Amino acid sequence: MLLASRLTQRDRLVLRALWDHHVLTTGQIAQLAFPNADRARRGMLRLTGLGAVERFRPLLPPGKGTAPLHYTIGEAGAHVIAAEQGIPFADLGYRRDRIVAWSLSPQLGHLVGVNGIFTALAAAARHRTAAELAQWWPERRCATTWAPYIRPDGFGRWREHGVSVDFFLEYDTGTQRPLRRVADKLRGYANLATADGFTTPVLIWTSSPRREANLHAAIGTPPVPVFTATADAISEPPLGPAGPIWLPVGAPHEGAARLRLIELARYARPLPSGRGDDDEA
Repeated sequence: MLLASRLTQRDRLVLRALWDHHVLTTGQIAQLAFPNADRARRGMLRLTGLGAVERFRPLLPPGKGTAPLHYTIGEAGAHVIAAEQGIPFADLGYRRDRIVAWSLSPQLGHLVGVNGIFTALAAAARHRTAAELAQWWPERRCATTWAPYIRPDGFGRWREHGVSVDFFLEYDTGTQRPLRRVADKLRGYANLATADGFTTPVLIWTSSPRREANLHAAIGTPPVPVFTATADAISEPPLGPAGPIWLPVGAPHEGAARLRLIELARYARPLPSGRGDDDEA
């Protein structure tokens, strides 16, 4: 394929991310694969010209400014993915109508928000010695793996200096779900922990400090380790979600300080060594 011969390793990384996670903004692609936003813009313009990706700019409400460009995989890019997987293109399951539908989906903001947590971790890894986002699974892979117990918005593995922490991510926008519904989902995580023998921290990213406080009140003492954060908690921007932003939920932790992501490893039982060891990010 002529296109494949013109792609760099970085291009292929971006295409795989778009296939796995559907939509990424220019800024998120910069966090994931480029040294800065200007290089990302140039790189994505090139991939757009090659037909490997498509782009759109969602409309924002009046007075909210202009949204960044959002990218999805193009048909030519999907052919590259099929070739990498060693399968016929027809078996990949690419459908342009489903890809394009994200531009009009009411779930677009939620999807982009979830993806932004993980791309911020990818960027943080470049600012911290011996750090790595070793895994990043999308919702559909999580649902396939852990049904019928849970359907988290994402699963990740973060590493620093040889220490790993697995985590499930719940992205709470503050508008889509009542507090009680968010809290009730934790029963599924407790049932999964009983069934597979792993206790994995659950991270809830929410919209504001007020919403975060209300979540703590609604959850009370959780059946599994739960930690919350908001963008307001970020005190070290280069580290973002890897930094000391995660607040433990539950009476035993009342008044506790926020923790770095890697510090949550001590709440996992047993230590994560058998789950998802293929290390595919």
